[in-house]
Order: sequence, then C-alpha cells, then structure tokens
Amino acid sequence: MSSPRAAIGILAAISFCHLLNDMMQSVLPAVYPILKNSYHLDFGQIGLITLTSQLTASLLQPVIGLYTDHRPTPWSLPAGMGFTLIGLVLLSMAPSFVAILLAVACMGIGSAVFHPESSRVARMASGGRHGLAQSVFQVGGNAGSALGPLLGAFIVLPAGQRSIAWFSAAALLAMLVLSRVGAWYKTVRHAAANSRAAAEHHVRLPAAKIASAMAILIALVFSKYFYLASLVSYYTFFLIDKFHVSVRSAQIHLFLFLAAAAVGTIVGGPVGDRIGRKTVIWFSILGVLPFSVLLPYANLFWTRVLTVVIGLIIASAFSAILVYAQDLVPGRVGTISGLFFGLAFGMGGVGAALLGRLADVTGIDFVYRVCSFLPVIGLLTAFLPKLETNHAA
Repeated sequence: MSSPRAAIGILAAISFCHLLNDMMQSVLPAVYPILKNSYHLDFGQIGLITLTSQLTASLLQPVIGLYTDHRPTPWSLPAGMGFTLIGLVLLSMAPSFVAILLAVACMGIGSAVFHPESSRVARMASGGRHGLAQSVFQVGGNAGSALGPLLGAFIVLPAGQRSIAWFSAAALLAMLVLSRVGAWYKTVRHAAANSRAAAEHHVRLPAAKIASAMAILIALVFSKYFYLASLVSYYTFFLIDKFHVSVRSAQIHLFLFLAAAAVGTIVGGPVGDRIGRKTVIWFSILGVLPFSVLLPYANLFWTRVLTVVIGLIIASAFSAILVYAQDLVPGRVGTISGLFFGLAFGMGGVGAALLGRLADVTGIDFVYRVCSFLPVIGLLTAFLPKLETNHAA
C-alpha cells in the first residue's frame, strides 16, 4: 500500500490534469462568438458543435469504463490526452464547419478516455474518503472550466482562432504528468482488486431497488446538466442579448459562474462523507430552484449574484451522485464513472442542441424561463434508498 503522502501527491496530480483537460475543453464554448461570426453559424449549429463534442465523450466513456474494470490500462491516460492535442490543433485552423465538428469530436474522445480511469485513480488515492477524493478531482475540472472563458477573452479573442493551437502546450504538459500517474497506477494496480472486496462493506440491495435508484440518479443528472447547458453554452449570448454587454464582459461573467461552481464542487464531497450523500443531493438539486426561477427576471447586478449562488449550490451535486452510485454498485468504479461522466456530457450536449434550436425560434430569454423549472426534478431524491457504508480506508 502506498503511503498517504504519495496518495495525496497522486490525487493532486490527477486533479491538476483534470484542470488542464477541462480548461482545454472549455475553450470551445468560450470562443463560440468568434466561431459564430467567422463561419456565419446560427444557434442551432452552435448547439450541434456542443452536441458533437459531448456525445462523442458520453457514448465512449461507459464503454471505456467497462473495459478498464476488467483490464486496467494505466497508459491510456496520456494516450487519451493526445486526442485532445490533435483536436486543438485542428480547431485552430479548421477551414469549414465540418472540420470544426471533426476537431471537437477528437477533443471529446480525449475527454472520454481521461475521465473513467482518472476517477478510478482518485478513488485509489482516497484513503477511504471517497467523497473528498472525488471533490478534489472534480474541483480541478471545475477550475479548468472556469479558466476557459478568461483565456478565451484575453488570449483567443484578441489573437484570433489560430491562437487555440497554443493550448496544445497544456495538452503536452498533461501527457507528461499523466505518464507519471500511469506509472504509479501500474505499481499499485493490485489495489483495484480491493474494490471487489469493499463490496462486503456495503448493504446489498435487491436488483429492482438498485435499478430504481439508478434511474432516479440519471434523472437528477438530466436535471442538473440540462440546466447547466443553458448557462454554459448560452449565458454569454443571454447577457449580450438582454443587457448589451461586450463579449469580453460576458465571458468574465461566465468565469464568475464557473468559479462559483468550482467552490461548490469542493464542498459537496467531504460534506457527503460526513452527513450523507442523499442529503447533499437533496440540497444541491432542489435547493437551487428559487434562484433559477428568479434568474430570467433579474437585472444585470442580480443576474451576476444569482448565477454565483446557483453555481455554488448546484455544483455540489455531482461528486455526491457519483460516489453514491459507486457505493450502490460496488466493484464497478470504471463503469459507473464512465456512465455518469458520459451522462453528464451527453445530457449537456443534447440540452445544448435542443436549447439552441429553441433559442433560434423563441429567443434566449424564453429558454432561460423554461429551464428555470428543471430543478423541480430534485424532488425524486426522496425515493433514493439510504446507503449504509463503511468509510474506513
């Protein structure tokens, strides 16, 4: 068994790589205004870009997770990041809309390979505090997502689309760090067998109850990520259309929301370790409802305040949902991680595409009024069984 110090180092490394991965991924929505103007795209095509990126990731992640549950592949981590590098370079010089779709598909493949195995590494390095480990892992991704709009505003916007290629340096750095993580993973790979043994510490529920709980968790992920799609993909357009702010100002507002989400992420996991994941899920999904309902009718100041509050609350959900699902189906860390990361990307992609079409027909403001009621789905949390687990290392 590796020392706690070594495990903490690996957890920090995998979180840092998550930051780099999601930073590169989030550059895409940050440069949507540039792509829209350069290629004369409508909102439906913007949604299709997001759909291509996120569906590529969502369809592959459960398959990769299932495969690596049976055959762990430590070196897939740097290899997957290579796809992201290729996608960034292609996106920087894409000659057409089809080339943009191909570029974002490559980036989606890179993300699909990264997430299931990285989540497994985080659990292996957790010392038994699975919620905390997932939150540390997730906050890296959220911080990277928050940096994307700033980088788009201060690097890509002034320098142009070609400057997207500069982010390939981040992909190379991530490949280097992930090579070291993969070496650690390979030396302690036998610890993955402990996930099977850990099943003895969980209450075994009937198959029907497990299926019902998984369906509820999927509905909650739908609620969270469909709503987030309206913010991440169209928030800049909403601000520009309603308040006539500049593109740079809109991207800074998007950064504030994503930064708040990063803070919320780090809280959800450890709180779930202490008071129970079901309680955290209750609060993070349903608790955002009053603020989401007010958002479409607020002025610019209160829009800024409300989106920060929404980011803080709703972001605490995913770590709790993921670890709850891993506890529900013990011994299948890769499969569950791939499924739920894939669902998160897939729901976001479908949401972005559908909401883009709706925005073309009705306007952005109407989209925000409709989506404000999605957190009502959080009421389904009442039907989740309470899981009693042994949190010992």
